[in-house]
Amino acid sequence: RKPTMETASPSPVLASAPTSSGISSMDELLPLVLQLTNAEQREVVLLELSKKREQFPDLAPILWHSPGTVAALLQEIVSIYPLLTPPTLTAHVSNRVCNALALLQCVASHQDTRAPFLAAHIPLYLYPFLNTSSKSRPFEYLRLTSLGVIGALVKVDDSQVISFLLQTEIIPLCLRIMETGSELSKTVATFIVQRILLDDTGLNYVCATAERFFAVSTVLNNMVQLLQVDPPVRLLKHVVRCYLRLADHDRAREALQTCLPNSLRDNTFAAALTNDATVQKWLSQLLQVVQNAKKPGE
Repeated sequence: RKPTMETASPSPVLASAPTSSGISSMDELLPLVLQLTNAEQREVVLLELSKKREQFPDLAPILWHSPGTVAALLQEIVSIYPLLTPPTLTAHVSNRVCNALALLQCVASHQDTRAPFLAAHIPLYLYPFLNTSSKSRPFEYLRLTSLGVIGALVKVDDSQVISFLLQTEIIPLCLRIMETGSELSKTVATFIVQRILLDDTGLNYVCATAERFFAVSTVLNNMVQLLQVDPPVRLLKHVVRCYLRLADHDRAREALQTCLPNSLRDNTFAAALTNDATVQKWLSQLLQVVQNAKKPGE
């Protein structure tokens, strides 16, 4: 579990900030959002809003259209850039910025704010977090929460989102996390790559050059090797789905005849998938498609 900030003693200037009773109505929510622009009140307000965000479906447009609010959230993000290299991020600071990221995830998820969120290129502010390599818990939590924002973007079928992401470094960033991150981070990063591949533009982008295809397939292959012992089914599910989607592309399908891991061809994962008919079906489809593909040069 992540360290908590809830025990922090509020300063006297927070008299108008939320109390332990929380937010119960829109009348309380609106003034609270406006308090985000007050640097002295912001930490407590971030915590309260992030805890209550699911109770207010329209929190995203309120955040987006309230003067100075998004700027305040971005200020929280950029203020910790100096702590990334060398890695000096503390749990307290990580929690605070992750509360800001949780609010940005609301904005990324909402249908009315997703497009302007992309138009403002806000995801790019998160990439320095994804590019970190420290395995300490504050950094891992920061990467996982940042991945959650990108995951919220790709969760909905929206070609504009995929087109935007393909113009950025999101695939290389996700591939590195898929190899070196915690199980949770690997799972979210693989989900993001899966969602990119499920879009035709994303699939064609990855398969446009041998270099891109093998960058993705090599990481997937390495993951399969590591998953052979006590594999988490959720992560394995995303890996198999990525392979199955790659097999929809003619050239990738041919390449998979030689680079699909043997452990997916035999019964290595049979016991792990006993209770997941969906992954069993995907794996069966994958093997059938690859087996029936034309040999290279035919």
